[in-house]
Amino acid sequence: MKFRVLQENLRNALWERIEEGDLTGLRLAKQTGFKQAHISNFLNRKRGLSLEGMDRVLSVQHLSVLDLLDPSEVNKRASILPPSNDEFQNIVVVDGAIAASHPLLTSMHVKEILKFKKSFLKKLKPEIEGDRARWERFVLIKADGREGMSMYPRLLPGAMLLIDRHYNSLKPYRKGENNMYAVLKNETCTIKYVETAGRQLILRPHNQAYPIEVLAMEEGRKPADYLVGRVCHIGIET
Repeated sequence: MKFRVLQENLRNALWERIEEGDLTGLRLAKQTGFKQAHISNFLNRKRGLSLEGMDRVLSVQHLSVLDLLDPSEVNKRASILPPSNDEFQNIVVVDGAIAASHPLLTSMHVKEILKFKKSFLKKLKPEIEGDRARWERFVLIKADGREGMSMYPRLLPGAMLLIDRHYNSLKPYRKGENNMYAVLKNETCTIKYVETAGRQLILRPHNQAYPIEVLAMEEGRKPADYLVGRVCHIGIET
């Protein structure tokens, strides 16, 4: 993919955020340290950005180059999963930090591959906020000791969690039932129930022996930016 195509995809991503009311040219100028006219000229295709300039915009908007790539093209060139022609779909197991930050997964990230019935996955309802559609939808992570016990008895240490990264909304999946989420915290995933209070996320454990955590959202970011995805299946070995 050529550099000018990446720049155009970055423009489109920024315009999406502007049209949704999440961003303005003035705010982006302040975030990056560029003059507002410089940002305006870029957005209106009157000039491009240098590599350093693109890197600065990507950083302040919490985007990566992968967000600017065509997922189908990336998957075609670097598929990590063998094609599945039966009733099962291959889902990769990755570290929480990878699940939280990588829209597309590569072979170096894969710890294991497990199979799930396609009929089960097809029934799961997505609820996307923002530009999450480019992210590979399902990943698996393993709950460590603390995360497992903080959500006990719903989880146990070592439980395998199927994360739907196309569900990054606080909308309840089932009426009257709290969603369990993988949440971005300290560059990895924590597993909690989530509420909001002003500009803060309230992370609640199921096990009352563990403390409630409060996560302050950065300026310009929404709850959906911190919700890695909904926990839609729990596998516990006995």
